[in-house]
Amino acid sequence: MEMTMKINEEQLRKAKSAKLILLFAMVSMTMMFAGLTSAFVVSKSRADWLKNFELPTAFYYSTLVIIGCSVAFHLAKKAIQKDNRQATSGFLLATLILGILFVVLQFEGFGQIVEKGYYFTGEGSSITTTFLYVVTVTHLFHLAGGLISLLIVIYNHFKQKYNSTQTLGIELGAMYWHFLDLLWVYLFLFLYFFK
Repeated sequence: MEMTMKINEEQLRKAKSAKLILLFAMVSMTMMFAGLTSAFVVSKSRADWLKNFELPTAFYYSTLVIIGCSVAFHLAKKAIQKDNRQATSGFLLATLILGILFVVLQFEGFGQIVEKGYYFTGEGSSITTTFLYVVTVTHLFHLAGGLISLLIVIYNHFKQKYNSTQTLGIELGAMYWHFLDLLWVYLFLFLYFFK
């Protein structure tokens, strides 16, 4: 009995530490994106800023897709808490597929911008599209980290490392995906309203 209590206390401490580290990382990422969006706002006063620039339609779809990622990851967490391994597997795989679709749609959006004659660098570029590119690619780098962590969660799940009493990996993964989701929704709304 005493040994079980020690193991549970150790698991709780480990979970709190891991969540705190992830929280610090998310706060630092938030500060970085706050700096980028602040620079965006300051740059709007430039004479060469594109006033009539429209976001590509692929970005609208990618916003819906990343919200779907968060929902699927949340459902995976709820399923493992009920020891429903089959449902957890399905929701984790759905999160992975939606995450990859988000990346594809982001690149589709870049293609739509180029088709309109706006480039990110070089002679045909503008400060508006360069900022858009920097903000979205920076988010994509963070999403790449999310995809890697999701693959690790899926691997551990299939190795049966998670159950209703051990959900830490899935919880951390879900926290990070929810953060990525909220971050993209913020960036999308920011880019939509602060043209």
